[in-house]
Amino acid sequence: MEPKQPQSEPNRFEAYKTPKPKKQPKDPVNFKKYWKLIFGLMLAFIVLLVLLANVYIVKESEYRVVRQFGEVVSIKEEPGLHMKIPFIQSVTTLPKYQMIYEVSEAEINTRDKKRIIIDNYAVWHVVDPRDLITNAVTIVNAESRMEEFVYSVIRTELGQLDYEEIINDENTSRGSLSENVTAKVNELLEKDEYGIRVTDVRMKRTDLPEENEQSVYTRMISERDSTAQDYLSQGDAKKREIEAQADREAQEVIATARKEAALIQAEGESEAARIYNESFSKDPEFYQLYRSLQSYTKTIGDDTVIILPSDSPYASVLTGILE
Repeated sequence: MEPKQPQSEPNRFEAYKTPKPKKQPKDPVNFKKYWKLIFGLMLAFIVLLVLLANVYIVKESEYRVVRQFGEVVSIKEEPGLHMKIPFIQSVTTLPKYQMIYEVSEAEINTRDKKRIIIDNYAVWHVVDPRDLITNAVTIVNAESRMEEFVYSVIRTELGQLDYEEIINDENTSRGSLSENVTAKVNELLEKDEYGIRVTDVRMKRTDLPEENEQSVYTRMISERDSTAQDYLSQGDAKKREIEAQADREAQEVIATARKEAALIQAEGESEAARIYNESFSKDPEFYQLYRSLQSYTKTIGDDTVIILPSDSPYASVLTGILE
């Protein structure tokens, strides 16, 4: 018989240990509540994006055209903040300021059947956004139609002028060309209601086809030489006119001087005769002697032989016999 083993004594500290509480099961997480919050935030964010995407600003230098299903419903011109209906309306921007359009180079024929290459530009602006969107749809289309009208009008206008009239800067027949082209282009634009207006059409450059350049340059040189000869001829004619006028004035001055000299001389001789008469009247015999001596100086020379009667006055004077 096996001996009984002694039982272990109970730990005297176990009686003082606090028993551990049993773990309680956790409550399940309420994911439905969080999904509602996330969905609400996402919906608010989407709504905010949609609102911001449909807000537009109108600036001072532009038009804003609002369209709904392709039709223009409103045009905003005053600066400010506006909103369109999402997914239904669209907004198109059009400029208010004037723009420059470079018209493509084109070759035309003049009235005298000469070919010429022209390069133009047009200054234009939008006057009716509704008509532009309705009939032209875009700025590009409006510029394209304007270019066609400009080319057509310029071809017609220059086709009525000779080549020399177009390239000659001194000729005034093309002075109103820009005004005529501008007016006629605007008539065509208004007729088709494109909503734009041309302010000015100008010709930047006029070129010649290469095969015509040399002949034109030769003709221009000949014309300039002819013009130079005309100027020289006019200068010579003017020179002769001035010389003739100077000669005429000189002859007039000389004639006037001679006339005045003759008058002065006549007055002097008259005054001298008066003095002589007054002097000789005081002694007639002396005057008689003086006159005789003067006659001797004119009639008697070194080889003069005079036969006089003894009773002649000359003889009495020469012989010293005074009666």
